Amino acid sequence: MGIPRIISVDDHVIEPAHVWRDYLPAAFRDAGPRLIRVRGRLRFEPRHMAFREDPDGYWADCWSYGGMLFPVTGGFAAVSFPRGQAHNKAVLFEDILPGCYDRSARLADMDRNHTDASLCFPTFPRFCGQTFLERGDRGLALACVRAYNDWMIGEWCADQARGRLIPLTLIPLWDPALAAQEVRRCAAKGSHAIAFSENPAALGLPSVHTEAWDPLWAACEETDTVVNMHIGSSSTFSKTSDDAPPLVIIALTFEGASHALVDWLTSGVLARFGSLRIALSEGQVGWMPFLLERLDEAWDHARGYAKTQQKVPERPSTYVPGRVFGCVFDDQVGLALRDRIGMGQIMFETDYPHGDSTFPHSKDTAATIASKAGLSEQETWRLLRGNAISCYRLDRYGITG
Repeated sequence: MGIPRIISVDDHVIEPAHVWRDYLPAAFRDAGPRLIRVRGRLRFEPRHMAFREDPDGYWADCWSYGGMLFPVTGGFAAVSFPRGQAHNKAVLFEDILPGCYDRSARLADMDRNHTDASLCFPTFPRFCGQTFLERGDRGLALACVRAYNDWMIGEWCADQARGRLIPLTLIPLWDPALAAQEVRRCAAKGSHAIAFSENPAALGLPSVHTEAWDPLWAACEETDTVVNMHIGSSSTFSKTSDDAPPLVIIALTFEGASHALVDWLTSGVLARFGSLRIALSEGQVGWMPFLLERLDEAWDHARGYAKTQQKVPERPSTYVPGRVFGCVFDDQVGLALRDRIGMGQIMFETDYPHGDSTFPHSKDTAATIASKAGLSEQETWRLLRGNAISCYRLDRYGITG
């Protein structure tokens, strides 16, 4: 069976040094993010990694913003190192593959990896722009969000990259009305996908069970913009205990996506906004059949006290087809259960350049999981291309088949 060229719905970009220097208005430039080289040591903050200057430490490239140093780490560029040597040590740009931050090199790496098109999440702003939620006054933070979006649309995804790098933009998380304005502004420039949190309540924001976000959802529906929620975009990862080894956290990363699915299917948002689409990025899908079954049973049996029908008039699973998309990188179990999820709801990702990435062997990985799950040629095309084209309406970028 031929393996079609991949459309990856979850990759990442390490922002080049000039993004905020060139795209911020002059009034904000001095206070905006700056990439600097400092000697120090990595430290772990409750929600992110930081760097502490230390003359006895090692040299690293860091973003300086809001009184903090945010390092570029090897974990964000794991494909730059042999798998057995991947690490979270802070690094220099010279240590990592140029494809992590350089557009031409990224396109070349995509060709090497049998990848036709790619949607990229941010790195320094974090997966949904939490950095700008947490630091900088609101005027500066809004300017930083807009500068990132202007770079993403007007440079990273422009010129020779148009139709290959698909824009994914940020919103000012602290203000749903401003977020709606930014969605409309970016849509007018050609972006129809935004990054949002898998659990905004964990960031101190209103949950999706409130109507606080309705101006944002209305703007997304109006502009045909997809809401993307990457695992870890709540600035939290599941773990069983404080002394649990990293493998425990890695194994449980899907939980953020599972919580997001339950929230969205019980919140009534998809009922109120009948054409809104969401994507659960890097969450895999093998867990989805059980949760969909459990939600439907609870919706039916708990009507006397849960009162879910007031917000969700139909069984939760009925809102999935054409609306809720899961994203996999090597999920054989999920593909084997595709009929319980909906083959049209599963998309593929290469996760370049992170640790889960299958680069440069994504074609082989896709062939293996498709074969082991017994996918037909048409199902394989839907997994690797067709569902992404449908979800993101990629025909507007010239991708039709």
